[in-house]
Amino acid sequence: MADSPLELVPMQPVDVQDETDKAMDRTANEMMVTPKGERGFIFWMIFASTLLVEMLSALDLTAVSTALPTIVERLHGSDFIWAGGAYTIASTAVLPLVGGLVSGFGRKWVLIGFVFCFAVGSVFCGTARSMKMLIVGRAIQGLGSGGSLSCTEIIFADMVPLPERGKFQGIGAAVWALACAVGPPIGGALAGSGAWRWLFYMNLPLCALAAIAICMFLRNVVPEGGVIDKINDMDWPGNCIIITSTVLVFLGLTWGGLRFSWTAPQVLVPIILGAIGIVVFFVAEKVWLHGRTVPAFLFTNRTTLSGYLGTFFHGVVSLTAIYYLPVYLQASKDASALHSGIDMFGLSFSIPLFAIFTGVSIEVFNIYRPQNYIGWICTLVGFVLLSLLTPKSGPAEYIGFQIPLGVGVGILWLGTQYPVLAPLPVSDNAYALAFFVFVRNFAQSWGIVVGGAILQNVLTQKLPTSLTSKLPKGRDYAYQLIPNIRDMHEPQKTEVRVAFSQGTQLIWRVMIGLSAAGLLTCLLMREEEMKTEVDETWAVTEQKKGKKDAEDVHEHAVV
Repeated sequence: MADSPLELVPMQPVDVQDETDKAMDRTANEMMVTPKGERGFIFWMIFASTLLVEMLSALDLTAVSTALPTIVERLHGSDFIWAGGAYTIASTAVLPLVGGLVSGFGRKWVLIGFVFCFAVGSVFCGTARSMKMLIVGRAIQGLGSGGSLSCTEIIFADMVPLPERGKFQGIGAAVWALACAVGPPIGGALAGSGAWRWLFYMNLPLCALAAIAICMFLRNVVPEGGVIDKINDMDWPGNCIIITSTVLVFLGLTWGGLRFSWTAPQVLVPIILGAIGIVVFFVAEKVWLHGRTVPAFLFTNRTTLSGYLGTFFHGVVSLTAIYYLPVYLQASKDASALHSGIDMFGLSFSIPLFAIFTGVSIEVFNIYRPQNYIGWICTLVGFVLLSLLTPKSGPAEYIGFQIPLGVGVGILWLGTQYPVLAPLPVSDNAYALAFFVFVRNFAQSWGIVVGGAILQNVLTQKLPTSLTSKLPKGRDYAYQLIPNIRDMHEPQKTEVRVAFSQGTQLIWRVMIGLSAAGLLTCLLMREEEMKTEVDETWAVTEQKKGKKDAEDVHEHAVV
């Protein structure tokens, strides 16, 4: 079993003859596998570093989603969909490249580069004076977040075999629990006090701490080969096709019913071209590009396919719930940003708790199919219950109804990864996990944009004309209205609250259908034996790199 990226597989004995060989010997010793239960200091420091990176993304996701209505109001903006959509689209766009980047240039500096990118985006958002600047900052943050999370998934696979991953993912879920618990109240409190910019500034010391820890404890391992050759080996055609297609579809969905009617060429043409582009992408990956971005086993193994499909549907429904439940609470229940965060505790606590349960149960029973079935059934029930919420619903309903949904979403947060990896050789982990994170983020982009399009179109139809006549035409005004609802006079106030409730009800009904589709993906799933080893191919590469590092120690006196 592997301890860390530094302790992957046993290496051949090293003859110690001079200072260079001594350095090589130290490298070899650091990389030796230790028995189960004997993981050392380096392993835990690297593991803690990856958890810190995940904490960055989790806090940003949970805190910003709660504070977004206030942020949009303070910046006098209206494009609330793109404030969230730009983040997830950017985080998705970079993901197909991550597998090639970490395999060609090593895990360490690629991860540090993405953490730096996240910090730069946080600075842009914190200093934003307009919605355009905020959206640019969120896009830069998305690049950093998506790349960082994909890198940590790959590093974690280097460290721990699949059957043992449950308890460690349980620790990771506890980190998400902390973020989900403190993120919404922090976001609400800072937004309510007018200090929303600190939502982004607080990322900076965490980014610095993560980068320092990674520099200190994670050794860089770079395979042989020239930089130009590695760059040329990236799947640029495939990435261009999928990124362009995704943006086209999102543009059409965002404009539909707002700036243009759903039958207008400005809406239909981008959606149709984007849909065709997505189909062309998968065909090209299978026939022409031979799985450089989309792993070839996606087309040949039904269990892996079921895992990826489940990951897609889970990504859509999970982020839709996280983004639009605060909209219901703030618009239909008159909750402040702070109280909406507190009112989401039913979801915030149940997700990580049942993610921990899933990881432990998979390790104990060595099965993953039942957990996926249970997760989808709970998710389906949760959205059915949410679709019953109205402006008159009490706390027992709008908090209690979150729990079944949180149970299902939490189970699937980890559960869909096991059918992806179980049938595959461990040498495919890096690309399989990079594509796994890509699918998840790609789906989350759909969740934000589709949910926003549904809400906006319902509001356009249901809001009283006395109010819509005063609103800018062809603009996204949902988040612009929320902070002003409590100051409205009756009957307009009740009419607006009902309109928002009807909008979120329709979102939940659409999610019911997608959850049912997710449940059907389990029918493709087989129970495969999970591999007990780590990636030996990568370990051989690290052995070569260890020799090079030792030579650098001898020549430059730098470890």
